[in-house]
Amino acid sequence: MEILDKITETASKTYKYTTEKTSKIAKEVKIKTIISQNKEKISELYEEIGKNIYQSYIKKEDKEPLEKVEQLCKEIDAYSKDIEANRMELLKLKDLKQCTNCNFEIDLEYHFCPNCGAKQEDINSTEDDAKKENVDINNENN
Repeated sequence: MEILDKITETASKTYKYTTEKTSKIAKEVKIKTIISQNKEKISELYEEIGKNIYQSYIKKEDKEPLEKVEQLCKEIDAYSKDIEANRMELLKLKDLKQCTNCNFEIDLEYHFCPNCGAKQEDINSTEDDAKKENVDINNENN
């Protein structure tokens, strides 16, 4: 009976581990897909900006395309922010963080960057500060 209990326990642990890893991989793929789609949208916006600038050059216009270009630039900014947020989420899934100096991806427990040697902030204090800021903002809005 003991052998069956051990086999059941081992199978249960293996199943749980496999489920967690599969879920993590699925999340990574989803995030990478979103990042890729956003980069493609940014490329399309760059092309649109170029077309607007060239058309204004040919027509010798000054104002109209600048407003359109500004709007397109704001869209690029929004996609860029989304890409960065998704990239940070991807780092979390991989149990990594980004060096505050050189942006090298490093393990969470590193106190110094292996690439540039810069001292790293404690990830827990950074998260605590972010939570505190959110609480302060929520209190101001009430």
